[in-house]
Amino acid sequence: MSVRRLPVYILADCSGSMNGAPIESVKSGIRSLHSELMGDPSAVECAYLSVITFDANAQQVVPLTELCSFVPPDIRAGGTTSFGAALKLLMDCIDREVQKTTPEKKGDWKPLIFIFTDGEPTDDWEAHAATVKQRRPGNLIAVACGEKADPAVLKHCTETVLVMKEMTPDAFKQFFKWVSASIKQTSQKIGAPAPSPGAMPPVPGAPAAPSVPAEGIALPPPPPQIVIHP
Repeated sequence: MSVRRLPVYILADCSGSMNGAPIESVKSGIRSLHSELMGDPSAVECAYLSVITFDANAQQVVPLTELCSFVPPDIRAGGTTSFGAALKLLMDCIDREVQKTTPEKKGDWKPLIFIFTDGEPTDDWEAHAATVKQRRPGNLIAVACGEKADPAVLKHCTETVLVMKEMTPDAFKQFFKWVSASIKQTSQKIGAPAPSPGAMPPVPGAPAAPSVPAEGIALPPPPPQIVIHP
């Protein structure tokens, strides 16, 4: 019997405002994420990664790929913020790549989706955000990075919004460590005889706080550099 996959989609804002340390931190975070997951047998067995970038355009730079074949992309920053195009591409990729459950067999697990953006959208995004929120294609966590990002915009596509006020290398590092731990824990849970992936793990050293529901899963308190937007 084939293993049910856990699709993981990372949507990274690569607009001009991300140039310099922020985009380098995202690249380093993706490399560390892959390295961490490769050390976990459960994640290696079922987790699949995809990376979608958006600037003046949106593109899937890495299609949904098993961990052993995943190559962290060399992404660059420049241009505007085509947030709407990224959401549309996300839905297209999920429709094409994620296997649906049928009466004959179970499909993939519900995807984990992480979106990072540091500014206001520069395209027509409202309709695509409404589609994402209505269809609920996966467990979607959106992160507003820096002072110019508007958490209210991200609320149009998901109720789970985090705010990273300072885009320091350490903030990105701690967040990607939390993402890695969350994926590993989810992989272990779905590999066991349980009805659902269950709760994501807490971050070592993170302050105690109530868990936050995210489309059927429970998020632990995020790293100290990141706060949950109400």
